[in-house]
Amino acid sequence: MTTFNGNYDGKGLKIGIVVARFNDFLTSRLVTGAQDMLLQHGVRADDIDIVWVPGAFEIPLMAQKLAKSGRYDGLITLGAVIRGETAHFDYICSGVTQGVAQVELETGVPTMFGVLTTENLDQAINRAGVKSGNKGADCALGVLEMVSLNTQLDQI
Repeated sequence: MTTFNGNYDGKGLKIGIVVARFNDFLTSRLVTGAQDMLLQHGVRADDIDIVWVPGAFEIPLMAQKLAKSGRYDGLITLGAVIRGETAHFDYICSGVTQGVAQVELETGVPTMFGVLTTENLDQAINRAGVKSGNKGADCALGVLEMVSLNTQLDQI
């Protein structure tokens, strides 16, 4: 029996981050968390590219462009969608979730989903580095692990 485990070694990796500008008081914290974690694990600052998009719904298109470019070992998508009084929340969350999953499955580039989808502002704040950790940092670790696993499985 063979068991595969990823690691968090970021040396030599190129990582793209696509982040929504909407709710940037939250998403900027997510970006900082992701950058800090990537740097701590050996990714060079010059090997991290950040693409800002207007809102969460626009994330999949830019993630797809980055993935298809062949320049990136992994991607991180970051945003913050907070439930309001209309069905808009449901449509945006569904679209961005499906879009990001599609990018990963169609391109084979590990793509982490770090779009907060919360019921209220307090939940979003907590997931952007207050009480519940930082989802951006979590995604940085996740992308490093997935890139490592992807590399290992490509070699068998």
